[in-house]
Amino acid sequence: MNNKFFFVYVLFSFNDRKLYIGYSENLEGRISEHQKGRVKATKDRLPLVLIHYEAFADRHDAKAREIFLKSGFGRSQLKKALQNRLKQLNYKHL
Repeated sequence: MNNKFFFVYVLFSFNDRKLYIGYSENLEGRISEHQKGRVKATKDRLPLVLIHYEAFADRHDAKAREIFLKSGFGRSQLKKALQNRLKQLNYKHL
């Protein structure tokens, strides 16, 4: 049995108060890279906090989910599902 997981994650930026959606095979390592400013897409958006992640047993399923969440409809569904957490963070784009 393969115990490897593939992750789709959502970060909240306290700097620009926006969301970042990403994919990784090593969630802890990837979040650490973001926090250290080593990811080009988020280095100017620090500090960041992980607010959601999903684990998949299949890489293609995870990549498809990432693409969906980055779409307009997917992003709106994500915001709806995370509305309480986003309110706690004073997210302005609900």
